[in-house]
Amino acid sequence: MRIVIALGGNALLRRGQKLTAESQRHNVEIAAEALAPIARDHNLVISHGNGPQVGLLALQSAAYQPEAAFPLDVLDAETEGMIGYLIEQELVNRLPAQRRCATLLTQIQVDADDPAFKHPTKPIGPIYDESEARKLAKERGWHIAPDGAHYRRVVPAPQPKRILELSVIELLLNQEIVVICAGGGGIPTVCRPDGSLIGVEAVIDKDLASSLLARELNAEAFLMLTDVDAVYEDWDTPRARPIRRISAAQARRYSFAPGSMGPKVEAAVAFVEHSGGTAGIGALGDACSILRGDAGTVISRMQAEESLPAT
Repeated sequence: MRIVIALGGNALLRRGQKLTAESQRHNVEIAAEALAPIARDHNLVISHGNGPQVGLLALQSAAYQPEAAFPLDVLDAETEGMIGYLIEQELVNRLPAQRRCATLLTQIQVDADDPAFKHPTKPIGPIYDESEARKLAKERGWHIAPDGAHYRRVVPAPQPKRILELSVIELLLNQEIVVICAGGGGIPTVCRPDGSLIGVEAVIDKDLASSLLARELNAEAFLMLTDVDAVYEDWDTPRARPIRRISAAQARRYSFAPGSMGPKVEAAVAFVEHSGGTAGIGALGDACSILRGDAGTVISRMQAEESLPAT
């Protein structure tokens, strides 16, 4: 079976953890343990988040030479290589010798006129208290927004339109190679009037890019693994309850937080409606169970209205 799995940024670096190489490798080891059984038995593509990492690199770049800080597309490429390297190495350490892995830098085309460029919403980097966030915003021209009780920098998150390395990914999959690609939503790229390509200052939502990837690859299953066990109805209230099975049509009638579950449910629904496959959202440690339909939230084309929890 061909499967696309998107590893959430919180699955690779837990909220509040220090952005050190040691903590990231430890979390990647946990991820590799969860993914190795799937990689042994299926044709697997892995994507991943990069919000904390790309934010850190942006800070480091600005601290070195603020007037010549590296643009976000370059930092996206750096984090794709860094995180992909860690995932690839830890997976190879757990797979049979004949099961090979490859990390591929992936450009994803976006629309230069996407309204997201005028309305930044994608959080990146560490959290700050309000006074520090406002100080940094003034000094560096950042946009900031609340993130729970704290604040983070936000950047444009245009919609992914086309995966430029799709044919290369297909070639690798046809050789039964586990492919790690589209990390951090891929490298945002626009097409100039003359047809040439150029990167842009943005970070594409990883789940939406992964959904496009799963659709274009004709995957049969698409999993988004994060640090919560399922999608919840009435999240963060005393009435909160997990949604275990739901149709794509039913999911469209719900409203989920735009900064957390909203993009994941949107990505899952787009995949199911386009492919007829099954999407799952849940905890990293439950990856195999989600694939079997025994854990997480499973979204499909099923019609059974009774599958929704009672309200």
